[in-house]
Amino acid sequence: MSSVNGAAHVLDNPALASLTGPHAHFAERRGRVLRYPVDVSPWLALPDDPGPDDWADLAALAGPGGEVPLPGFRGRVPDGWEITFRVEGVQLVDDGLAAAPDPEAVLLGPADVPDMLDLVALTQPGPFLPRTIELGTYLGIRREGRLVAMAGERLHPPGWTEISAVCTDPAFRGEGLATRLILAVAHGIRERGETPFLHTGAGNVNAVRLYESLGFRLRRKTAFLAARAPENLPDAREAVPVA
Repeated sequence: MSSVNGAAHVLDNPALASLTGPHAHFAERRGRVLRYPVDVSPWLALPDDPGPDDWADLAALAGPGGEVPLPGFRGRVPDGWEITFRVEGVQLVDDGLAAAPDPEAVLLGPADVPDMLDLVALTQPGPFLPRTIELGTYLGIRREGRLVAMAGERLHPPGWTEISAVCTDPAFRGEGLATRLILAVAHGIRERGETPFLHTGAGNVNAVRLYESLGFRLRRKTAFLAARAPENLPDAREAVPVA
């Protein structure tokens, strides 16, 4: 874990930093475990030092035998839990992006969500749900009315904003649309006085190479994983919004 004078960096646990910071109004809590509403984002946040009570609360959120995402978690899951998915990833941060607005990019809103969901289903850039658009600004490019590319904002630790949902219709790849939208979203983030960052799979060599060519640099390696809770759980209460 990166630190300065022993203090953890907000990007070491970006979901926790988001849900206790700029995205606190989305947060649902059980004990020290926080999550986004299930129709907004699958990201949830364990504390930096999860103990037995935290894992019990996470199991209660998941339900008996339920699966939960644990993005960025590098520790050992307790006995009774089963890792069901794991992909190595990387976290990259702005280190000289030529951020700029794009004249063809349009601001996407709630009325665009059906088209956004169709594009996500076609391109599989990662989780994008009916209310994900509420997390930040999303920009798109349309051709003859058809949404063919988009990018937007997801996690929001203090001082930082993650660029996510970068995707282009296969019929329009090779035109640099994704690059233009990344730089346009980054421009908006910079205009707020914040710094862009993003995550991608470590094995996605072409994407990593593209991001580095644009001015991102590798900050740390991470992992995207999911785990299944034990089948036998005590009675659980539902997660409630943070007061």
